[in-house]
Amino acid sequence: MLERLDYCWRLFGTGLSFFLFGAMGILVWGLLFPVFEPFLGRGETKKRRTRRLMQGIFRVYMDFMHLIGILNYQVRGRRELLAADGNLVIANHPCLLDIVFLISQIPNATCIVKPALIRNPFMRIPIRAMGYIYAEDPEMLVARCAEELNAGGSLIIFPEGTRTTPGKPVKFQRGAAAIALQAQAKLLPVAIGCHPTTLTKREKWYRIPEKRFTLSLHVGDHIRLTPVSGDSCRSQSTRRLTRQLEAYFIEQLAQHGKS
Repeated sequence: MLERLDYCWRLFGTGLSFFLFGAMGILVWGLLFPVFEPFLGRGETKKRRTRRLMQGIFRVYMDFMHLIGILNYQVRGRRELLAADGNLVIANHPCLLDIVFLISQIPNATCIVKPALIRNPFMRIPIRAMGYIYAEDPEMLVARCAEELNAGGSLIIFPEGTRTTPGKPVKFQRGAAAIALQAQAKLLPVAIGCHPTTLTKREKWYRIPEKRFTLSLHVGDHIRLTPVSGDSCRSQSTRRLTRQLEAYFIEQLAQHGKS
């Protein structure tokens, strides 16, 4: 009986959390943000303050879901590195909440968004204020990411390109490696664990697990990059780094992915 009540409560809490996520997005970014945006300053100051605001909102959201019993979360490893400027944060992507969790832990976080979001009336203003990156052309996208990293922003990338299918091996695309090599960025690997699995690529929000799930971040050490010159060398280095990152995450997830 108690287990059934717990399940029903978590199902209700999950639905409530999704509703609040959408409602708060409209309230904060669509209605309130345009009012206090002029008080955030200009240029780099405005961008950092807006990102701090997003971090705070996402941290409150994570704490809310923890408080009502939906999830637990933990950050382990070199967690102090998340606060450093200029990180290219490379992470696997097991759960819909991964980006929320990461941004809640990173003060100056930026990410790549679909250009279509710029046409969304509720998201256009905050995306531009936070300096989130968007571009139709792949070469321009890589260049913009490199500029952001060199300016001190911490860029979050999921090299898988989409959420992981449970039971399938880690398979990275080359974009993250290309950005890292062009910017000679500080490459910060973060292994994300979600146990039991939930909110995966093909799971509806209401397919909740039988017990409260745990999201974990395991922050590794910076990965050193070797400078490259010439298109042929860059292409080989990109493939090599992509394979290196895949091997790293396979090993890390075997150690930390379910703990």
